Amino acid sequence: MNALLLSHEWLVVLLGVCLLLADLWVLPGNQRKLGYLAAAGIGAILLYSLLFVSSPGEAQYAFGNTYVLDGLALFFKRLFLLATLIVLLMSVEFTSRLAAGVGEFYALLLFALTGMLFASSVNDFSMLFVSLELITVTFYVLVSFERTRLPSLEAGVKYLIIGALSTSFTVFGIAFVYGMGRTLNFIDLAAVAGQLGSNKIFLFGLFLVVVGIGFKLAAFPVQIWAPDVYQGAPSPTAAFLAAGSKAAGFILLLRVLFIAVPQLTPQWSKLLMIVSGITILYGNLCAIPQRNLKRLLGYSSIAQAGYILLGIAAASQAGSSAVLYYLSGYLFTILGAFTVLCLVLRQTEGEDISALAGLNQRSPLLAATLTLAMVSLAGVPPLVGFFGKFLLLKAVLEQGVSQPGAGYFVLAFITLAGVVISLYYYFGVVRAIYWSKEASPTTPIPLSKPIQVSLYSCIAGMLLLGMFPGALVNLADRAVRPLGPGSLSTVSTSTPSTPKNIDSSSAAY
Repeated sequence: MNALLLSHEWLVVLLGVCLLLADLWVLPGNQRKLGYLAAAGIGAILLYSLLFVSSPGEAQYAFGNTYVLDGLALFFKRLFLLATLIVLLMSVEFTSRLAAGVGEFYALLLFALTGMLFASSVNDFSMLFVSLELITVTFYVLVSFERTRLPSLEAGVKYLIIGALSTSFTVFGIAFVYGMGRTLNFIDLAAVAGQLGSNKIFLFGLFLVVVGIGFKLAAFPVQIWAPDVYQGAPSPTAAFLAAGSKAAGFILLLRVLFIAVPQLTPQWSKLLMIVSGITILYGNLCAIPQRNLKRLLGYSSIAQAGYILLGIAAASQAGSSAVLYYLSGYLFTILGAFTVLCLVLRQTEGEDISALAGLNQRSPLLAATLTLAMVSLAGVPPLVGFFGKFLLLKAVLEQGVSQPGAGYFVLAFITLAGVVISLYYYFGVVRAIYWSKEASPTTPIPLSKPIQVSLYSCIAGMLLLGMFPGALVNLADRAVRPLGPGSLSTVSTSTPSTPKNIDSSSAAY
């Protein structure tokens, strides 16, 4: 076991434990400053990753090949660290309204990050389950953290019930896969998956696992929790769900479909196309009548999951690369939007869209950030959301050209229809900011220096990644190489596990 491969995870866990210990001695009035300490720690870990952890030329394994460190894992680890850094800065503003538990809130965010870091390196179904549960159980607490608010408690209960259901799907699915494949390891499973293409029990188990992962994505048919949970959860928690938890679901889906069962993934393309199309239409159509801002972003998150699934359905290197690019741009977009909502909504009693009236006069920076976020989510050039959708559609159309009649052109049409529909409610938010007829307060909204840096970073991410996408596209192309042909042929450990043979009694099923 090469424990040094887990340096990101060890450092984050150590930071979380130190934060809990520091909370014991910090005076109640100064507990908010622990958020800056946590953000500084995450920033240092991110800097360490960028400067001292180079992408391995060959995948490296630990824990009996259940954990893998490759270019794909490193890409997502840095993505998760960056998302957590911005969420922690946002949390400092949120915790000003908490009477107790400030240090625990920061620590829980770090432990959720630990689960995401493990998820990026999953190479075994046992590790997949552990990482999923570490993320999900932590969010059970984070979603219902404001115990004095009924909406927060309701959101926590709903997330718990749907999360427990998705966990049962995952566990049963893993049991069926193990029963037929005789292994939990992705590499070993890939060696025998081709023999199980007609095994209904194996395919049903794999389907249940995908449904369990779909819960993290908020994709059809397990998407119903998202609007209610986003509405009731604290703004930093909802932001972390949208940027971090969703990305964790997609890295798990990529590894299961393209590393564990790459021979069977083409058989799933039609199902993935259907799920993607329905998710896009459901999220966009249901967002139209919404007046609650966080609920609107909840439905928007569902639609965004549908867009990202386009890259999975394309089942190509270009599609996988587009998924990584889109998730990177989505991080800056959604975290910028939630940071603005966290600052604006704490000044008001409700979360209605009318709370944005006159925001351009109260804080031009907040108004500009939220406007750019909405325009980027809508897919308008030159922002990152436009180029992300372009790459996803390009991957789908390429598959449509190479496989006429497979339905890819229909999926592309549904995607464009979803984009057109979304313009209505996204620009409704922009209209509320600049041209609302509602009575608006005139009190300026104070912004701390760290929050200003965070907002400017989100703006820069939305603009620069959209206008100069080349560097990120190249980085994403290199990161998805482990998903390509031949990536499973080598294992850089001294004692690689041997794929199990499938006997005739198993195949008979």
